[in-house]
Amino acid sequence: MATIFTRIIKGEIPCYKIAEDEHFIAFLDINPLVKGHTLVVPKEETDYLFDLSDESMAGISVFAKKVALAIGKTMPCKRVGIAVLGLEVPHAHIHLIPINDLGDINFARPKLKLTPQEFAGIAEKISKALD
Repeated sequence: MATIFTRIIKGEIPCYKIAEDEHFIAFLDINPLVKGHTLVVPKEETDYLFDLSDESMAGISVFAKKVALAIGKTMPCKRVGIAVLGLEVPHAHIHLIPINDLGDINFARPKLKLTPQEFAGIAEKISKALD
């Protein structure tokens, strides 16, 4: 059965896309910890990030770096944190989270509720900052 991420990749479910190439896609998390919280997902359907081939692991890192730099340019933050949990969706993915302190990356805290217009504006802002 296809995961929600596979369905997003295939265009069956809409997303607030930041970037995409033939191997990876980045889009806003719809349950963000902070504004700009982005998911980086391989198009290859693999449950566990560390089951990716060495080539895919290197590729997702380079792709995530480009997205993280764009997030850092556009979202007010000291750094862009990275988290790999992999428990909520059985499809490998990386969380990129703008952070100003350690509490910003606490997944137990309440998630933000943003409007579709807010999501679209954030996605557009980050996308335009990609080099």
